[in-house]
Amino acid sequence: MKKIPFSFLLLVGSFILHAQSKDEQAIRKLMAKQTEAWNRGSIEDFMRSYWDNDSLTFIGHGGITYGYTNTLNNYKATYSDTSKMGKLFFTLISVKKLSPEYAFVTGKWFLKRTVGDIGGFYTLLFRKMNGRWFIVTDHSS
Repeated sequence: MKKIPFSFLLLVGSFILHAQSKDEQAIRKLMAKQTEAWNRGSIEDFMRSYWDNDSLTFIGHGGITYGYTNTLNNYKATYSDTSKMGKLFFTLISVKKLSPEYAFVTGKWFLKRTVGDIGGFYTLLFRKMNGRWFIVTDHSS
């Protein structure tokens, strides 16, 4: 049986950890951009993190919405002006890499608004496509 040098195992392990941390950093950056877009009042820019596809799934208090356009339209109807949008705050609880292609994110969201604050929790399934992460499923409550 051939022995694998310990230094090689350390190198491989270091590479794997580095790749995971780069992906987590990319997801955190993407969510920070979402927050910035929301707080500027731009739902369209906020939605750039979502997969622009009919298979996008959004699950909220109103049930399940399928598709990018339907999700965008629901956001626009629910948050029709900046007083309803308020200021968004995300707290990421965990980012778990499931595979090179998928990551699962859990966190809290909070909207500070003049019309009444609201908040809850979310779980997001991210998928990496063409080197970029997108939200493919969002369950926010």
